[in-house]
Amino acid sequence: MTEAEGAAPGAVIGATTLADKIDGLFRVVRRSNREQYSHEEVAKACREATGESFSATYLWQLRTGRRDNPTKRHLEALAQFFQVPVAYFFDDDQGAAIAQELELLGALRDAGVRSMALRAVNLSPEGVGTINDLIDVIARREGGGRG
Repeated sequence: MTEAEGAAPGAVIGATTLADKIDGLFRVVRRSNREQYSHEEVAKACREATGESFSATYLWQLRTGRRDNPTKRHLEALAQFFQVPVAYFFDDDQGAAIAQELELLGALRDAGVRSMALRAVNLSPEGVGTINDLIDVIARREGGGRG
């Protein structure tokens, strides 16, 4: 799989069920042309990652809530594909924080800075704060004090 190429804002904040979380990832993490990944290509990547059976139909069932008890390995493979920590699926607090980061990625992508946003995903909160401060300084310098 290639790296997740971008995100569409407004898709995952408040997701509480497994189906909501998986659906949110499909709606938020997209290719560079902003199209969603298909169930088949995600399922194929998950099969390759786990060496286990993982069909597009099974993925659709998870995404729509018709099935809700995947194996840990399947969730790890989904997390790997969508480039989110597996805690997104298991820990509500971390899941909410990750959802907010995904929303930010969508907004940044839409503003034309997708590459920088993707690199920032793995930074600590302090690192992200430092980058925000730098952006404010540069914006004031380049915008004549706006920012």
